[in-house]
Amino acid sequence: MNNKKIFKMFAISTMALASFTTISALSPSITLYAQENTVTTQNGVANFNQGQASIVIKPNKNQSLVSKQFRLYKLFDAKVTSNSVNYSFNETYKQALQNVVGSKLSKEASKVSEYEVIDYIQTMTDNSNELRLFVEELRDEIVSLNLDGTLINVVDTQSDGSIRFEGLAQGYYLTDEVTNVQNQHSAASLIMLETASQSATIQIKSDYPTITKKIKEDDNNIGWNDIADFEIGQNVPYKYETYVPDIMAYKSYKMAFHDIMDEALTFDASSVKITISDASKSYTLTSKEMNISENVNNESFEVTIDDIKEIVDREFTSGVYGQTVTLTYQATLNDKASTRTGRAGFENKVRLEFSNNPDSDGSGSTGLTPWDTVVCFTFKMNGLKIDDENIKLEGAKFRLYRDENCTNEVYLKQGEGQYIVMNTDHVDSTKAVEMISNKEGVFNISGLDQGTYYLKETQAPDGYRQLKDPIKIEITPEYCTNRNEYIENQGSSDQVLKNLSANATIKQFYNGPYSESEDSLQTNAQHGSFNLSVVNQEGSSLPITGSNTVIFMLLAGCGLMILSMKNRKQNEE
Repeated sequence: MNNKKIFKMFAISTMALASFTTISALSPSITLYAQENTVTTQNGVANFNQGQASIVIKPNKNQSLVSKQFRLYKLFDAKVTSNSVNYSFNETYKQALQNVVGSKLSKEASKVSEYEVIDYIQTMTDNSNELRLFVEELRDEIVSLNLDGTLINVVDTQSDGSIRFEGLAQGYYLTDEVTNVQNQHSAASLIMLETASQSATIQIKSDYPTITKKIKEDDNNIGWNDIADFEIGQNVPYKYETYVPDIMAYKSYKMAFHDIMDEALTFDASSVKITISDASKSYTLTSKEMNISENVNNESFEVTIDDIKEIVDREFTSGVYGQTVTLTYQATLNDKASTRTGRAGFENKVRLEFSNNPDSDGSGSTGLTPWDTVVCFTFKMNGLKIDDENIKLEGAKFRLYRDENCTNEVYLKQGEGQYIVMNTDHVDSTKAVEMISNKEGVFNISGLDQGTYYLKETQAPDGYRQLKDPIKIEITPEYCTNRNEYIENQGSSDQVLKNLSANATIKQFYNGPYSESEDSLQTNAQHGSFNLSVVNQEGSSLPITGSNTVIFMLLAGCGLMILSMKNRKQNEE
């Protein structure tokens, strides 16, 4: 039967339909295809050598089509006249189309005409959810009938990142993305080819989210990047960013953030905040709209949004997607970092789990993004108290400050063989201690940030003069140029923390004029450490009363006095 109706091309795509592999798993008795026709792209073009029509598929932003796979089904043949297009069943898929539409129309399948099928499809052009369900049913029926389709392997793309199916006979096509790579979802697009221009262009709807993780460096206005350094005890800010993909085809849509952090980081669940925003509005999720689980499946924590679609449709323009999703939280760099200063640093990574099967209600199969990792470091001072003859001195006392006037103290606590920073983010000053050099003259400090500190000697060892002024210490790590492309485990190499330098400015006033020196300290980037020797000199001895020198001086003085008095008497006479 010929249907003399003119249809303009339309392309309505449904996201993330389950791949044939998934269908086969659900229905193990189904054989996918009796035979497999395969076409491979060359320079982004798959040539069918059947006609003059073509289909162009464009990728989503920042998402490559390389390594994707599509199956193409020609549902209807088309015959073009000067003012109309006549459609007729492609006999290969006639039974599948009649079965599905017949069930919708409550009509015997064999009596369903091309006209009724096309009319039925046309009624759904304004209802994407209904069309999605129809496409799913049709695709499932094609598979269940073991019908053939052409598989297109995308090994390369055109210069703009798109691919083109060319050499097609004019007709009405169904394309199904069947990529099954890293659990990424696939998509189906129902396309009627524009016969006037003989070309159709669609934006692929296998839109899946990506995720980036950042750490906020609080020094030198660096801000959010992949690399930072902190004091032990300090709050470390982290951020994830993703977006709401085109989820129109879904009834509900799940997002779950999976995080694994180094044991030297302590997660603060109360700090988690999730915002969804676009150019006109920002919405912050309530605690009831997300679930936080800690220490599950060898992960540090997981934050789950069971149905982000419901939230977005409620708070933003329904059916319009692409909003930015930002999750922020803090962790504390804890005492376990004190034994691992320098390389390899303390990593924290995240990956996103997301719904990838609109065939279900959103609770079905899910996909996972690759892990994205960031790293932070901390540093150590190896302090040594000696005198000017290199004798190690016990009992010298010190305090560490952030300012030259020594009013903003860096509180420390006693660790095993060292002192550990107690950052003011989490400090209990009543537990802070004053540093004391041990019998080997050692007083090490672990958990320092980059920047400037002031080390003040508060008491010198017995018999030695105390340093009047604090020692200014400047710690400067050198990182890689690109701080936004950190790769997991790279922190153990010299490609991230490339070098470490430290300087000390020391003021002295011993047995002569005042002096000030700036010394470059010995450092070890691998251990994240630098060496500082604090030198004391013995106090100068004053003359002792009763010594021979003093007696001589006293006698000489008396003699001069007597001589003076005698001369005066003679003058009076």
